[in-house]
Amino acid sequence: MIIDGKKISADIADTLREKIQMSRKKLRLAIVLTTHDPATKTFVRKKEEFGKKIGVDVRVYDEVLNAMSARSLRDRVSELVHVPENNGVIVQLPLADSVGNVQKVLNAVTPEKDVDMLSARSIGDFNVGSSIILPPVVGAVKEILLRHDASYVLRDKRVVVVGSGMLVGKLVSEWFLREGATITTINKYTKDSIYYTKNADIIVTGAGSPGIITGDMVQEGVCAIDVGTTPVQGVLRGDMDFDSVKKKAALITPVPGGVGPIVVANVFKNLLILCGINV
Repeated sequence: MIIDGKKISADIADTLREKIQMSRKKLRLAIVLTTHDPATKTFVRKKEEFGKKIGVDVRVYDEVLNAMSARSLRDRVSELVHVPENNGVIVQLPLADSVGNVQKVLNAVTPEKDVDMLSARSIGDFNVGSSIILPPVVGAVKEILLRHDASYVLRDKRVVVVGSGMLVGKLVSEWFLREGATITTINKYTKDSIYYTKNADIIVTGAGSPGIITGDMVQEGVCAIDVGTTPVQGVLRGDMDFDSVKKKAALITPVPGGVGPIVVANVFKNLLILCGINV
């Protein structure tokens, strides 16, 4: 089963649009942009397009001039957080190289407006199970597994997470642990990686290393969720060798068009929840 992320995203959009209309609330999402890198601007544009579909006002704040230091950018983000009309605030990553301390900037977003869940307080709330929302990538992984099987249970599953970065690996691993799965996190230093991947019921990759997981490294019936996106000669490639892995996978996400659109949808789902709209 090849997951159609665009279709799932469209389904979520229909639900969110209806919820917003019923609530009669006017919602605004602020996005802080610190670089004119084409790939980053593409990610922002996708959020703008999704917001337009569901009736959310997406405001992009070009803060390249304020990105000379972490302090100046943090102050600007804090200003935007305290604008009452901004219901949610995103600091679009990656930040300009001149910023330095990225986490210091992310921490300026208060939990009640942190739809990306990247501030230290939001991550802490998530880690102790007190957050009312999920990090968008976690929400996307959950959505994919439930779409595959609504009664899917993780308690007896062996999960391998490839990569331990703050955006994918750490958050996804924490969620799987909480759900009772047996987790193994591997990285470029892991010896005999194939031993772990061959025995995994679920593999989630977020390493940013194109094609590192191949068909001979997985078992029949694996759920293969590829969150890695790396531009290669103008084309986005995932961490999995799609053609070889799909021959064995019970489900697999393509890159592009797999996890990415569902992550965007979950950003807006979080916005609604934080605004008190039942989703």
